[in-house]
Amino acid sequence: MGSTSAENNGSDHVGAPGVGRRSLIKRSAALGLVSVPAMSFLSACASGGGDDSGDDNSQGKTSEENPFGLKEGSKLDVVIFKGGYGDDYAKAWEADFQKQWGVTSSHTGTQEITGKLQPRFNAGNPPDIVDNSGAQKIKIDVLYKNGQLLDLAEVLDAPSVDDPSKKVRDTVIPGTLDPGLQEGKVVALNYIYTVWGLWYSGKLFADKGWEEPQTWDDFLAICKDAKSEGIGGLAHQGKYPYYINVAIMDLIAKKGGLDAMKAIDNLDPKAFVGSDAALAAVEAIYEVVEKGYLMPGTNGLTHTESQTRWNQYKAAFITSGSWLENEQLKQTPDDFDMKFLPMPLLEGSSMPFEAIRAGSGEPFIIPSKARNLPAAKEFMRMMLSKKWSTLFAKEANSLTILQDGVDPSVQLRPGTQSTVEASKAAGDNTFRYLYTEWYSEMDTAIQNASNELMAQRIQPKEWLKRAQTAVNEAAKDPSAKNNRRE
Repeated sequence: MGSTSAENNGSDHVGAPGVGRRSLIKRSAALGLVSVPAMSFLSACASGGGDDSGDDNSQGKTSEENPFGLKEGSKLDVVIFKGGYGDDYAKAWEADFQKQWGVTSSHTGTQEITGKLQPRFNAGNPPDIVDNSGAQKIKIDVLYKNGQLLDLAEVLDAPSVDDPSKKVRDTVIPGTLDPGLQEGKVVALNYIYTVWGLWYSGKLFADKGWEEPQTWDDFLAICKDAKSEGIGGLAHQGKYPYYINVAIMDLIAKKGGLDAMKAIDNLDPKAFVGSDAALAAVEAIYEVVEKGYLMPGTNGLTHTESQTRWNQYKAAFITSGSWLENEQLKQTPDDFDMKFLPMPLLEGSSMPFEAIRAGSGEPFIIPSKARNLPAAKEFMRMMLSKKWSTLFAKEANSLTILQDGVDPSVQLRPGTQSTVEASKAAGDNTFRYLYTEWYSEMDTAIQNASNELMAQRIQPKEWLKRAQTAVNEAAKDPSAKNNRRE
C-alpha cells in the first residue's frame, strides 16, 4: 500500500479538532509556493521501561551541535517502508548523514515490515529507526503497550537544526504530531503531510464531458453514466478495505461535522448505532454497490491491481491518500492528468464540499532497545531540517510536516499539485481521525465489516452494529481514558 497509516503531537493538543486549523491558511500559502507533500514519524525517550542509554559503543560527547551525543564513526540500522514514496529519499538522507557525521547506515527497503521486524523486536534486537508503514506495518498501539517505543519528547524538545532558538516541535505544522500520540506521549513521528479522498482522471472527465461532482447525487450521476459506457463508477482496493473506509469515514465527518468524528475517536456508545451521519454515510456507499456502480472485480483486487485498472480508464473514481500518484508512476499514462477530489456532500452535510481529511502519515519510530539511540535521535532531528525535507520532496514528490520546509524550486506532479490546491481551498475545514492509531483492533474490525458490506454479505445496519461493537470493545481498553479529543 502507499502510505496507509493512514491514517497520522506537539504544539496542538489531542483535542484540536483538525490539523492545525489556525495556521492552515498560512501553511496553504506556503504549500502553493513549494507544491509538495510528505510525512514521517519517530520517537525519542524510553516509553514503558525502555533503556535510553543505547549501546555503550555508540555514545559520544554531547555539545550544542550534537545534543544527543552521537558518536562519529558509529553505525545506524535503518528500515524504510518501500511503498508509494519509495526509499531513495532515505538513501539520500543516509548519504548526507554519513558525510556530516561519519555514521555508516545499514539500509533495508521493504514492504514486509512485520515479517522482517517482528522477530527482531521479539528478540530485543530491533533496528535503530523504522518507517513503520504500509499494509504490513506493526501496530503502533501494540508496540507502545509492550514498552518497545521511545517517547519522542527528547527529540521534539531539542534545538531545531535550522534555528537552534526553536525547539523541533515548534517547527512542524500544528496538529501533525497528534497521530503519533499514545496516552499523551508522542511515540511516532508521522512525517508526510497527506490528504485523503477521491481521485479521477482529468483526461477521462474532459473526454466524457463530466464535471467535478460536489454533491453525492452528482457523483452517482457520473457513476451511472460511466456504467452505461462500460466503465466502472468507483474502484476500490478490495483486499485492503482501509481504502473504502476513506470514503465512509469522510462522509461521516462531512455529514455530521467534527462532533461525529470525535464521537468515533472518543469511543462514544452512539458513535455508529444512533448516529444519523454514520447511517447516511454507509447507506450512500451501499447504494453504489446496489446499483452496480463498482468497477467489476474491484472487491477481489489488491491496491495496485485496482489502481492500475483505474489508470487504464476502467473506472471513473478511486479512493486513496496522496501517495497514490507516486505509487502509480509507472502505470499512469502521460496524459492521464491525475486529480484529487474532496468527498462529495450528502444532503444536509455540516461541512462544506471543500473540507478534506488531511494530516500527517508515514510514521517513523525509534525502538526503545535500539543499539544506537544517539544516532537515531539525531537522524530524526535532521529529518525535520529544511535540507532533508527538501531532499524528501525531490525524491518522493510529497510535502513534509515541516513548516515552510521545502525549497520553492521543487516542482510537483499534477496529482500532488491538486492536493496542494485542495488544501488551500479547504482553509480551516480539515479533519483527521485518530482511532486508527489508538485502537488497531477496532480499526481492523471496521475494515472487516466494510469488506462484507462491499461484497453485499451484510447490509448497512449490520455494518453499523459491527462497527459499534468494535467501539464498545475498544472502550474496555484501560488506555482509552488517556486517549481523548475534546
